[in-house]
Amino acid sequence: MKITLKQLQLSQVKQIVFDGERVELERGVMDNVREGFDFLKKFSDEKLIYGINTGFGPMAQYRVSDEFRSRLQYNLIRSHCTGTGRLLPGSLVRAIMLARLNTFLQGYSGVHPEVVERLADFINHDVTPLVFEHGSVGASGDLVQLAHIALCLIGEGEVIYRGERRPTREVMEGLGLAPVRMHVREGLALANGTSAMTGIGLVNLIHAKKLLDLSIVASCMVNEITASFDDYFSAELNRAKLHPGQARVAAKMREALSGTRRTRKREEFFYRQRTEEEYIKDKVQEYYSLRCVPQILGPVLDEIDNAERVLIDEVNSASDNPIVDRVAGNVFHGGNFHGDYVSFEMDKLKIALTRLAMLAERQMNYLFHDRINNILPPFVNLGVKGLNYGLQAAQFTATSTTAECQTLSNPMYVHSIPNNNDNQDIVSMGANAAQITRSIAENAYQVLAIHFMAIVQAIEYLKIQGELSVIGREVYGEIRAFFPAFVEDSPLYEEIERVIHYLKEKELSL
Repeated sequence: MKITLKQLQLSQVKQIVFDGERVELERGVMDNVREGFDFLKKFSDEKLIYGINTGFGPMAQYRVSDEFRSRLQYNLIRSHCTGTGRLLPGSLVRAIMLARLNTFLQGYSGVHPEVVERLADFINHDVTPLVFEHGSVGASGDLVQLAHIALCLIGEGEVIYRGERRPTREVMEGLGLAPVRMHVREGLALANGTSAMTGIGLVNLIHAKKLLDLSIVASCMVNEITASFDDYFSAELNRAKLHPGQARVAAKMREALSGTRRTRKREEFFYRQRTEEEYIKDKVQEYYSLRCVPQILGPVLDEIDNAERVLIDEVNSASDNPIVDRVAGNVFHGGNFHGDYVSFEMDKLKIALTRLAMLAERQMNYLFHDRINNILPPFVNLGVKGLNYGLQAAQFTATSTTAECQTLSNPMYVHSIPNNNDNQDIVSMGANAAQITRSIAENAYQVLAIHFMAIVQAIEYLKIQGELSVIGREVYGEIRAFFPAFVEDSPLYEEIERVIHYLKEKELSL
């Protein structure tokens, strides 16, 4: 996979982070990096430049003599390795390294080319630095998480390699890789940027897209189970409202329901004949969680699209300070490390994913509630009522998990706390926002897993397998292959985990 200047796209991120695609560095891009380094090295002679011959943060008022320039960069890396909490999984660390690598490829960081090469080596050899979840306030960059990666690039600290936690230097020697050296400002460049929140955010975005498609498929299957009217997702209804996400969700539903024999035409039931009954047995309109899917998931889709635009802009930007502009012949100081764009978008995305989980939980409740659906036994219990309990307890899990999403969806963006001797007097908390969004995405998979278990049990009870849409039959068959219909009560936690894994691996093309 060739990474070219300002061209990294989400599909490439997915291939590199999840599919193990190698990173290749084009000569022209690397020439751009080297020219930036050469310019900075020459320009910085006898000039006062932040982070090259000054301290960092509030300590910038103290000049550092030339003999300690290299030591200054090492000190920054080592002193900022203060992360706590759980280790980030390899996919996230891989995404963070890719995001940092790509910001260097913009040519505005003034780093030596070996920094870029070593980041690419770590990605290509699947060397995963130990990075902890806690440490970043999201302004002056994700200093702590990025410092832990930088520590490994200089041959110190520990990495995960081939499933084992090992000293970095030992792994690098085995691979024939030399540690990165500090030339001018490599320490500051490695630690000072939005790459942790951006990398995690990109992974969140990949999951959000999959969760949306899964939610659309689940919504279609529920509408098939209940034999809903098809005007809910018709083009005519949904084009009367001008939001693009709504129209696209409705179109995806129409595509997903291709071939179904379960949805009904309103004309055949209410328009072509006179209705005389005082009480109409057939539902004239379904509950909101069934008929308002385009209106509920449409905003989710629009937000996913907006988050992708912002995150792709961010990962293809130079989130560094200062900015080394060899074309302008100057070094500009400012705040491109500030994570407000990512933080704000992660807060919006986590609200969207919470809403998605809420919709799944409400649809599930509809299937479980025999007195409102009027076609299924309580909790889609295929056994003896009272003696057996079906998915009754699984609903507790889904409901509590959805409630946790609702609490977690409170914004981080407005929770700035001044720190760093008030030098960082307003911060983004972007890494926290991205990590919480990741938790909500995981929760959404859990809720959807239980929801799909309810869906296939309902299909089993109604014996409508042959009447489903193409995608409905496919999903039903794939889940039933490892989660057979059950009548007698049994522990379900392992089955829930299997369905979660299936949903994460399932490729959909809606």
